[in-house]
Amino acid sequence: MKLIETYFPHCTTHQMDQFRQLQSVYQEWNDKINVISRKDIDQLYERHVLHSLAIAKFIDFKPKATVLDFGTGGGFPGVPLAIMYPETQFHLVDSINKKLNVVREVSTAISLTNLTTEHSRVEELTGAYDFIVCRAVAQLSQLLKWTGHLYKEEMVHGMPNGLIALKGGDLKQECAAVPTDYYVEQTAISSYFKEEFFQSKYIIYVQA
Repeated sequence: MKLIETYFPHCTTHQMDQFRQLQSVYQEWNDKINVISRKDIDQLYERHVLHSLAIAKFIDFKPKATVLDFGTGGGFPGVPLAIMYPETQFHLVDSINKKLNVVREVSTAISLTNLTTEHSRVEELTGAYDFIVCRAVAQLSQLLKWTGHLYKEEMVHGMPNGLIALKGGDLKQECAAVPTDYYVEQTAISSYFKEEFFQSKYIIYVQA
């Protein structure tokens, strides 16, 4: 929690209460359905919550915007972002329904009203979104094939609608494989957060 307080001091008391509840709720459900690795559950705030919130350092989602989080697993990055942006609508999708059951229980426990879930494969999705977020789901070129039809045409942010992916490691080849007609931007999360865990972590933005 000190990490959240340090990097996001503007959070309201209600938001901090919601963040604070995540540890106990995820611990309870992770004992029943393993959605977070056993070694990571004790590092929930650094490796999952703060990692997800790197996106909030990269972009400030607008009220009434719609954001799709696919391959959300246990709710990352969607749940922390939904807490951070209560007036933005988040739709969390995964192909494994038992993981979404955890997301629903977490959402209910902390009273998130701006989050919906869907049990589906991303290539079967319909709808239109301002941004699509994900964390280590697939290669960028594959992500773009899956999501190309899911963006709104109208732009309401200071940057064009697109894909925002949390990635790690050496991404040169992966970024180079993206068709040249896409704009790709790589941002080091270590420019936002000083913890060692983020030294090899990046945000990849691809304009739709």
